[in-house]
Amino acid sequence: MYEARQTMATTSAGNGTPQRAAGGPPTEGGGGGDWSWFAPRPGEGEEHMAPPSRPGSAPVPGPAPGPSPSAPGPVPEFTANPGYGRFEPSRDAELIRRVLDEVEPVSQALTSYFYALLFTRNPGVRTLFPAAMDAQRDRLFKALLTAAGLVDERHTLVEYLSHLGRGHRKYGTRPEHYPAVGECLIDALARYAPRTWSEEAEAAWVRAYTAISQIMIDAAAEDARKAPALWHAEVVSHEMRTSDIAVITVRPDQPYPFLAGQYASVETPWWPKVWRQYSLACAPRSDGLLVFHVKAVPAGWVSRALVHRARPGDVLRLGGPAGSMTVDHSCGNGLLCLGGSTGIAPIKALVEDVAGHGRARPVEVFYGARSDLDLYDLDTLREMERRLSWLSVRPVVEGPSGGLVGRLPDAVRQGGPWHAFDGYLSGPPGMIRSGVDALVGAGIPADRIRHDSLDGPVALRG
Repeated sequence: MYEARQTMATTSAGNGTPQRAAGGPPTEGGGGGDWSWFAPRPGEGEEHMAPPSRPGSAPVPGPAPGPSPSAPGPVPEFTANPGYGRFEPSRDAELIRRVLDEVEPVSQALTSYFYALLFTRNPGVRTLFPAAMDAQRDRLFKALLTAAGLVDERHTLVEYLSHLGRGHRKYGTRPEHYPAVGECLIDALARYAPRTWSEEAEAAWVRAYTAISQIMIDAAAEDARKAPALWHAEVVSHEMRTSDIAVITVRPDQPYPFLAGQYASVETPWWPKVWRQYSLACAPRSDGLLVFHVKAVPAGWVSRALVHRARPGDVLRLGGPAGSMTVDHSCGNGLLCLGGSTGIAPIKALVEDVAGHGRARPVEVFYGARSDLDLYDLDTLREMERRLSWLSVRPVVEGPSGGLVGRLPDAVRQGGPWHAFDGYLSGPPGMIRSGVDALVGAGIPADRIRHDSLDGPVALRG
């Protein structure tokens, strides 16, 4: 069985060339997150991205796909693995989920054993990881749960993994790393799932991992033809708006192709190999500059460094843009935007994007915060409101205020009607969940509501 495992993820590993039968052209979108054994799990209070929802299974709808710079290709059939047969989605998914149910109570031990195997057998792989591993311990099991949820949903799986494959380039991940990870994963599962593990279960896991890794390898190879693995970006402006929020402007060393509403992964020189995602607070600009709004959180290594340590002249590293909370300019619907705290950053980018396209369409912005003092970008939004006749900005705070008082979703319910609007949400997970409920209740169909995360805010933390 060991020999056959060595065939995992090697279809393209030898030459880095995309194999159309395995992965196909990468698709844009995903929303994101990082389902990755080569990325640090965000620590407490740090930002992270959620996996996509299974179609029709989640009570809260996931993000609707936004416009894409490149058209998605056909969804491929999964590749066969020599010695293990062809992928069988329904049966394989059943076997995989049985194993996951068994190992869930021992997920911490499983993850520790996996890393011990990986680093012992492949010492060179350790350099891909941050020095501190504690925050990453349960990331693997969450990734496995995601795999189990998507392994028999080919369209969603390909879109999700293509995004991750492109994102993995910034970690230095190479095709030859995937078989090593797969071998250690299989051995760890075999040890911690004695009741459900069998030759049939092992074959299902090998087939699934072969398909998963091949999609990611192909997407990375395709992306390498047109984009760098990462960008170096010099800080040109660092403006403190409150004691813990900074507006940071950077100049990338080469053009950074993104859409308004997307986010970027950021690494600082003070925490190598520790990446966090932050929404871009501007639409693409002629000068090429990028703007981020960053809030320092108590356990946020990257956010605290960016807010309290970064200065003009410092150089950050950026991963490629991602996210699907973008504007469909072929549609004439209005935009109903809810931004909580620094979640206002991508909302501001969307307003700039609508203005840049020169087509007047109503945009209603509800800007939520705990107090008036936390409305750090309200003056800028008010200035935009004065210039743009179609823009309305409504601050909503939880405490005493000269404006609307209460919770953001409640303020939205009291307005409207919103049937002719598309919904956009950015902020803490609780706000997104309650905001989605409010928008659906106000008459906006779920497929016209966009956001990029449910388990971790794109713009608020990190």
